[in-house]
Amino acid sequence: MLIKKICFFVAIVFATPMLFSQYKLSGIVKDKDTQEPVKNAVVYFSDLKKNATTDQNGNYTFQNLKSGKYLLEISSNDYSTLLVSVKVKNDSIANFELQKSAKEIAEVVVTAVSRASELKKIPVVITSLDRNQINQNSSTNIIDGLKNVPGVNQITTGAAISKPIIRGLGYNRVITLVDGIRQEGQQWGDEHGIEIDDFSVGKVEIVKGPGSLMYGSDGIAGVLNFISPKNPSEGKIENQFITNYQSNNNLIANSFSNSGNKNGFVWQGRITNKMAGNYENKYDGKVYNSGFKENDGNLMLGVNKSWGHSYFNFSTYNSTLGIVEGERDADGNFTYINRNGDDVTASDADYRGYKIGFPHQKINHLRFTSNNYFLLKNGTINADFAFQNNRRREFGDATNPDDTELYFDLNTFNYNVRYNLKESRNWETSFGIGGMQQSNTNKGLEALIPDYDFFDIGAFVYTQKKFNNKFTLAGGLRFDNRNVDSKEMLEDGDVKFSKFNKNYSGVSGSLGLSYQLDAKSTLKVNLSRGFRAPNIAELSSNGVHEGTFRYEIGGENLKSETSHQIDVAYFLNSDHITFEFTPFINFISNYIFTEKLQDANGNDIIIDPSDPVPAFKFTQGNAQLFGGEVFIDVHPHPLDWLHIENSFSYVRSTQNNRPENEKFLPFIPAPKYRGEIKTQFKNVNDTFSGFYAKFAVDHYFKQNNVYSAFDTETATPSYTLLRVGVGADIKAFGKKDFFNLFISGENLANVAYQNHLSRLKYAPENMATGRVGVFNMGRNISAKLVMNF
Repeated sequence: MLIKKICFFVAIVFATPMLFSQYKLSGIVKDKDTQEPVKNAVVYFSDLKKNATTDQNGNYTFQNLKSGKYLLEISSNDYSTLLVSVKVKNDSIANFELQKSAKEIAEVVVTAVSRASELKKIPVVITSLDRNQINQNSSTNIIDGLKNVPGVNQITTGAAISKPIIRGLGYNRVITLVDGIRQEGQQWGDEHGIEIDDFSVGKVEIVKGPGSLMYGSDGIAGVLNFISPKNPSEGKIENQFITNYQSNNNLIANSFSNSGNKNGFVWQGRITNKMAGNYENKYDGKVYNSGFKENDGNLMLGVNKSWGHSYFNFSTYNSTLGIVEGERDADGNFTYINRNGDDVTASDADYRGYKIGFPHQKINHLRFTSNNYFLLKNGTINADFAFQNNRRREFGDATNPDDTELYFDLNTFNYNVRYNLKESRNWETSFGIGGMQQSNTNKGLEALIPDYDFFDIGAFVYTQKKFNNKFTLAGGLRFDNRNVDSKEMLEDGDVKFSKFNKNYSGVSGSLGLSYQLDAKSTLKVNLSRGFRAPNIAELSSNGVHEGTFRYEIGGENLKSETSHQIDVAYFLNSDHITFEFTPFINFISNYIFTEKLQDANGNDIIIDPSDPVPAFKFTQGNAQLFGGEVFIDVHPHPLDWLHIENSFSYVRSTQNNRPENEKFLPFIPAPKYRGEIKTQFKNVNDTFSGFYAKFAVDHYFKQNNVYSAFDTETATPSYTLLRVGVGADIKAFGKKDFFNLFISGENLANVAYQNHLSRLKYAPENMATGRVGVFNMGRNISAKLVMNF
């Protein structure tokens, strides 16, 4: 009934005639020092999703604007980004001056709050990356592309599967958004990645800290918001072709997109193909069955008019992933079961090419979304809806290759409606409702979780006020309720999953202050409370899932997690130094984690003798995490082309009232230092521009603060990785950036290492060497070419 009311309300909004005056905004963009016009600068309305490009004389024009106050973002490749609030009451002229600067971190606009806001003026700690920053580092998926962000890590199962970790917390504690709508797949599983085409992302916003206030249950670690590229300016059609090759696993990726903007009708379309063979490292050689294949497509159609905009997006993500088991013979060679049921040693032919063996999984994710933004007389409305179908199938029996051992069929309907009141006396207030309805059906021979339905609903209010253009006070409250209805399931006549129906409710909130000390520095303080209901795997898992090397058992009586976090942040962004210091402390009640089960003699409990992996059970405790990130970038005058960057991230997590071997939370990332020297030249000659060259050192410290009870996890030694990168924009056919070239080298010294969060660290022992597990990727050279035409 609620969903019907929401749809009816949106239909009324569509049908209601919005009669208001329409105005024009125009002006000129100049160089602040020379007063020369800046051509090809982009003037962008963040909330309206409208942009214009300046002509040869620096002029821009917007037509058919409703009266109101807007946040404008003016940017150009050779200048620092300028953010300006503009009031439109009639036909207006607004001129802007851009300042050339060596700054790498520009003042940016973020949208992961209630409305587009200036990053330095909101209390929440948010990091923003654009497409160019992601391109400068090689990656095999979109989460892998974020690995250099301080405070962000990834749980990996080989090169294909990565799950985000923010400040030590992951899984359902991180909410993933695509253009503001939750991405719903199988976030609870170690071996389930994020179903997003990395080439379709134009910008990433990373919210560090509880994100439950805006997006509902979960997200007590933070939020990842993946944002599509900006639409072209009015009258333009743009094409882009991307190709990428990586040497270690022979990854080949190709992606083509077409986008345009004609008379307010906008579109973006993209198709992507990616395939990779087995990766290799110094200790394991080629890792059998670590390859993957991926085919993606998405299409956005929309209208951008004086009343707002409405976008419809369809996307399909399809991948086939090999699952590394790590079994070997006495000589240390990988083995597998062939079609005849024989245990054979992998041959050279098995390692070559792009063959996917057994076990493997196939993932298909369909997503239909509708993003709507309406301009009203006294405010605006955001109305977002989505339907997602996520199908995950696992094939583990080579003798019966068509048998689907596990098959999750997940359907999700998302809804979010938000009303943004018109600014009044510098108060900006929003309120709304949002949630989702979800159902899972098992269609495989086995089941790890039961069939279930759940329904989420939440209501929130968020407000912020600016005082004297220095202080910004912001905060809000949200109430959520989740109903979980789990179905009874039988296996061989016995009850494998019991039926239950549970309700979880919680209150989330935040209160923060941002104080601009001067034009270059900002101090932030934010207090927040987050809420997370236990997920279906934590409540009712009962089985073995390929890639985890364990039998998982749920706890039906688990309680909701509650987080109380304090964030303090100091930002300095001057002409020749950028400095960020972001400490935090997070108290979590009823923290959910797994611990290994052992009998009275200390032996591992084996549930299924046919698959003798140790049993783990979900349990709870009270935890506290503290740490933070430090980042400094020095670009000294007159060497404005030189950047010396250093960053350090650290998380320490403990449980209250536990013995020493259970004191630390399991699977917390190791402290990390990153140092980088980078040269950057915006203009080289008539052919080359945007040239950069960099050398980086990543040092991961020893992680010995582990949950060692019951052999749940082991310590990880320190290691150091070396990276290089070089790239440039190349002029061709009269276009300054017709080609964008990015070449990078990862793990140049070919160090054999195991990341503390690698699931393959716990693969079986190599009896020939005595080393346990499978190691991470060795040296990898990546070459990426982007063509814009």
